[in-house]
Amino acid sequence: MIFLTSSPTGPLDGSYQVLGMDEANSFRENLKKRWTYGPVLMITAFPDDAGANAQMRSFFAHALADSGLPCSRFDLWDRAFPSLSKDALSEYTAIFLGGGHVPTQHAFFEEIGLREKLVNFPGILIGISAGSMNAATTVYAQPELPGESTDPAYLRHFPGLNLTKTNILPHYQMVKDHWLDGKRLFEDITYPDSHGHRFLVLTDGSYLLIENGTETVYGLAYSLSDGQLVKICSEGQCAPWAAC
Repeated sequence: MIFLTSSPTGPLDGSYQVLGMDEANSFRENLKKRWTYGPVLMITAFPDDAGANAQMRSFFAHALADSGLPCSRFDLWDRAFPSLSKDALSEYTAIFLGGGHVPTQHAFFEEIGLREKLVNFPGILIGISAGSMNAATTVYAQPELPGESTDPAYLRHFPGLNLTKTNILPHYQMVKDHWLDGKRLFEDITYPDSHGHRFLVLTDGSYLLIENGTETVYGLAYSLSDGQLVKICSEGQCAPWAAC
């Protein structure tokens, strides 16, 4: 099964404090129900940043322990980590797809052949922000850094991990009023990009659970399609979701 989150350890804006994995919208409860003791892997979005990766590994290892989600070890796959085969990857009981810059993470996923190695993965997959975005069959990489929205060479669509057809836009409560390259991130950039597409817009604390071919949204979330943003789920509730 797959959990695609905006932020699984609490809101990045600090609007409420979390110890370990977030309990909002039954995330920790739903994860515990499906958790199996064994080795856990985090695949980074910053393959060359050893310092950030060490901090991330420590943070998430402690978050699992604080949440009563034990593991036998916690590994982090960056460029210095030995390459794993599909069989070696299948020995992990849970894999986190880390947060960060979507195109940078995508390039690393392509480098290590992750799409093919995750086919029929038997454990739990947990996407975090960029990791959730890169999980899609065709990724929509919402411009994020200065210059990306105006750069004709910047790719907004490319093949992802093929775990879902859903395109997720995370951290909505934080970025909904952001400006980029002199334009409003959503109204002037993302709304036009939504024509002919349907995006699942998540606030921190909300997530998409994919299990047995069924996709369910938990927490405050919106659908963005053809320039129209529509609320589809409220805090503390869940609702069925279909990408198309």
